[in-house]
Amino acid sequence: MKFSGTDRYVATDELKLAVNAAITLERPLLIKGEPGTGKTLLAEEVARAIEAPLYTWHVKSTTKAQQGLYEYDAVSRLRDSQLGDPRVQDVGNYIRRGKMWEAFDSDQRAVLLIDEIDKADIEFPNDLLLELDRMEFHVYETGETVRARQRPIIVITSNNEKELPDAFLRRCFFHYIAFPDRATLESVVAVHFPKIAEDLVSRALEMFFELRDVPGLKKKPSTSELIDWLKLLLADQIPLSALRERDAAKAIPPLYGALIKNEQDVQLLERLAFMHRRQSRA
Repeated sequence: MKFSGTDRYVATDELKLAVNAAITLERPLLIKGEPGTGKTLLAEEVARAIEAPLYTWHVKSTTKAQQGLYEYDAVSRLRDSQLGDPRVQDVGNYIRRGKMWEAFDSDQRAVLLIDEIDKADIEFPNDLLLELDRMEFHVYETGETVRARQRPIIVITSNNEKELPDAFLRRCFFHYIAFPDRATLESVVAVHFPKIAEDLVSRALEMFFELRDVPGLKKKPSTSELIDWLKLLLADQIPLSALRERDAAKAIPPLYGALIKNEQDVQLLERLAFMHRRQSRA
């Protein structure tokens, strides 16, 4: 079972190596990188490439590790008992399976995505150590032990908002998705827009990298934002001349809302443009 990318996901050789190493070692693949570099999409494309079911567990700040295993709905059972519902005799009727349980119970080897693990409490990763090691957990309400039928391929993403515990990191295979170089971005654009004019891509990428290089920018535009911007340029039929003739005295790129996501960065670019105009007049 080897991952070599897909027709809609451009994976570098290093990323392919990391995915396949994690599969061989049967360890979770921990993926870090800037937002918008395709971390979540990677799990979806791995599942698509090997024709495996995908189970996605989106982690929030309030998420607890137990929710990925199962949840016991005691409130519903109490209500049903007051109503005389015969279902209360079987506690299993009030056990809600989590995404990890669903992946463990899959007949086919599944892909389990634990998305943005760094959003949760610092204890969240530690609470999953035993389950990730043994691929099993105990359901205390029913007394059963759930074991993975086939060890799932686990992809864990992080935006590096907080440090993860050493004990958790020790159990993972780690890969950092570096921001793509120009050649890789050209390949990504070609996948999304196979008929786009080369001149337009060339100039758009120049502007994109110029924007990322602006010192003091709070939020650098990402790959996904570049794709959105190009989609808008094509939809609005923005001519190449509008990009080619743009100079540093102009404040911001056309349709900048796809690239720039906060008012501080807009104001920064406007100040830089103002300073450039003053220097040009001097």
